[in-house]
Amino acid sequence: MSTAAETQAGDGAGDVLRASSVSRSFAGVRALQDVTLEVRRHEVVGLIGPNGAGKSTLVNVLSGFDRPDDGAVELAGRDVTGWNASRRARAGLARTFQHSRAFPSLSVRENVEVAALGIGARPREAARRADALLELLGLEKLAAVTASALSHGDERRLGVARALATEPHFVLMDEPAAGLPEAELPEFAAVVRSVRDEHDAGVLLVDHNVALVMDVCDRIQVLDQGRTLAEGPPGEIRANLDVAAAYLGESAAE
Repeated sequence: MSTAAETQAGDGAGDVLRASSVSRSFAGVRALQDVTLEVRRHEVVGLIGPNGAGKSTLVNVLSGFDRPDDGAVELAGRDVTGWNASRRARAGLARTFQHSRAFPSLSVRENVEVAALGIGARPREAARRADALLELLGLEKLAAVTASALSHGDERRLGVARALATEPHFVLMDEPAAGLPEAELPEFAAVVRSVRDEHDAGVLLVDHNVALVMDVCDRIQVLDQGRTLAEGPPGEIRANLDVAAAYLGESAAE
């Protein structure tokens, strides 16, 4: 059961989600090595890097789906390293997944309502949130469609709607734009900004679409082989020769 203190964890000067000196190994292979990352409310932080850089592992550690071998995770000034994912969700931390976690036999609307009900919203409030989020994400015409019948791109939108239905302080988006047509990316970028500006949440955006990340993020952190390679505003990251060589595949002069 959540406490009042957990529910209000994001309501103060300590409105920060932080991983401090986090390391994680699997079968002797270091997926993360002494990584520190910070996300504040009302900002979008991008996390990029090559395949196998440790991005999804870090998201799992932050959200409580995995535990670090070393280091700590803090949410609004509280050490939540030992908290499971459900407890962190009740304290204001939501995430999306690379693969759909929706209930396939439920409708799009029902999936969003269930997410709200799961953190204690009353049925009428859950329905209100579902209506607003389906409109925000362009899913209102699919409200009655079962989740199993959605296209890949619409599955991604549903994942974002389910995360926002919990009215989180922080949202971790793991490859949310994968499968979206190029023409829909500007609209999706606007959605990410609205999470920051209208939903008063901090966003960690993990995506292989570097152009999207550069466009919407206030800061970007680059991982390579489990370590932080660079961190800074988009222009600085774009100009960083190490980042260009490791990830962007070009020199800053090109």
